[in-house]
Amino acid sequence: MKQKKTFFESLKSNFFVSLFIKLWKHPKGRIGLIIVAFLAICAIFAPVIAPYDPYDVTQRAAKGLSPSWEHPLGTTITTGQDIFSMLIYGTRVSLSVGVITGLCIALIGAIMGILAGYVGGIVDTIIMRAVDVMLVIPTLPLTIVLTNIFGKSYFMIVFIFTLFGWQGLARVIRSQVLVLKNTNYIKAAELAGASKWRIMFKHILPGVTHLLIMSTAMTSAGIMVAEAGLSFLGLGDPTAISWGKMLAEVQSGGALLFGHWWWIAAPGVGIFLAIFSFMRIGMALEEIFNPKMKQTGAAHKLFKSLNNDYIQEVFDSMNENTPESQEVGANE
Repeated sequence: MKQKKTFFESLKSNFFVSLFIKLWKHPKGRIGLIIVAFLAICAIFAPVIAPYDPYDVTQRAAKGLSPSWEHPLGTTITTGQDIFSMLIYGTRVSLSVGVITGLCIALIGAIMGILAGYVGGIVDTIIMRAVDVMLVIPTLPLTIVLTNIFGKSYFMIVFIFTLFGWQGLARVIRSQVLVLKNTNYIKAAELAGASKWRIMFKHILPGVTHLLIMSTAMTSAGIMVAEAGLSFLGLGDPTAISWGKMLAEVQSGGALLFGHWWWIAAPGVGIFLAIFSFMRIGMALEEIFNPKMKQTGAAHKLFKSLNNDYIQEVFDSMNENTPESQEVGANE
């Protein structure tokens, strides 16, 4: 009994476990976690949940069918694929591209930011000049060129998103590292003879972990939108089904012309839920790591700004700072 209590205490003291508990207790974080868990279940158990395999040409029905018990969201006008099955299988691609790219950006941004901030010197100069150059490169034209040269696989999409996505995070991490490197515990580690690599990854990296976690959540949401946009433009993997590719087929199949609104709504709802959930988690993490962000709502601030007492306080403070009031105070 004592060992079990010790185990749970040590488990609860773990950073990621305690963060998950705080995130679950946060209203925004709980909503985000529930939706992400739902999407993850759909992605993992897609063959079980989906009634048909959209990749199997033998499991296709008549084209342009309306929603029914057999086909909950109908079938596509172009190929006769079951739209509900495409929606479930598309969760795999959209979710995996967003999460994997977010993790890759966090990894590279952390390495570059820590190196630039702690090592400094020529290393800092090279990394920051590379960041400046990468930030001014037009991403979309270069993406079109790279996908046409090296192919439109989702591995290439993840590579391109990572290549052009780590610069902003590296700058943020660098600024945080510049503050951490002057703290007492870093100075103590240097005086104790610890190597630079040990200090960077043993002492500095935990100090910027909260930034990496928030960045991963926010970036994953943005990458899902970008992937949907690229797939809609025809730059996605033609052999894989994603929500963006479903939207591209909506346009090419003339769903608006034939009034098949359910075909349009299905991938749109999927993209919205994914982005909404990751944004909820990101905002909850921001409030957890920075409690000052959790202030009163915008409506209350607006009401306060319109409150006569508050306005009167502002005018009173202005009158106190006028030359006449200062002269009167001096005479008294």
